[in-house]
Amino acid sequence: MKPLMLTVLILSLLFFREVAIGQEAPAMPKPTQEHDWLQKFVGDWTTDSKANMGPDQPPMQCSGTLTSRKLGGFWVLNEMKGEWSGEPMTGIQTVGYDEGKKKYVGTWVDSMTAFMWQYEGSVDQSGKVLTLDADGPNLMGDGKLTKFQDIYEFKSADEILMTSRMLGEDGKWLTFMSGTAKRVKK
Repeated sequence: MKPLMLTVLILSLLFFREVAIGQEAPAMPKPTQEHDWLQKFVGDWTTDSKANMGPDQPPMQCSGTLTSRKLGGFWVLNEMKGEWSGEPMTGIQTVGYDEGKKKYVGTWVDSMTAFMWQYEGSVDQSGKVLTLDADGPNLMGDGKLTKFQDIYEFKSADEILMTSRMLGEDGKWLTFMSGTAKRVKK
């Protein structure tokens, strides 16, 4: 009996709050065209890439999968799996659009590092290229924070050119990973 009385009391308070304020609850936000743009990622992909780990080291070939799903109409969650230096690696990326900042935003975490990357970026004029900027530890040097970019260029609805680069001490961008993702299914 007590749970019923508590439920009636809570519902009554909510009802009278609405009457007292004279307003309805604000409408929930709706996804924008920027959020809709992210739906291009949704689906299952295979990935092939090449990583350059330093000037004196041969490039490393990597293959894996990318599974992308939407979270409501506002976010995509990208799960990347593959091998890195012979070890299994999983990475989770979130990407959404912040209407206040007028920028794409997101995060990256993976099973190989303890660092959480935080992105801000934009889509170019062509509507095909998403560039995400982040600050992160220099993976080829002393670990000091440096500028990074992850770039996703949609060559078609079923192929993405992916590039990761960092800003060198000389002020030039150094591509350390590049590859493609090919859609397996939507």
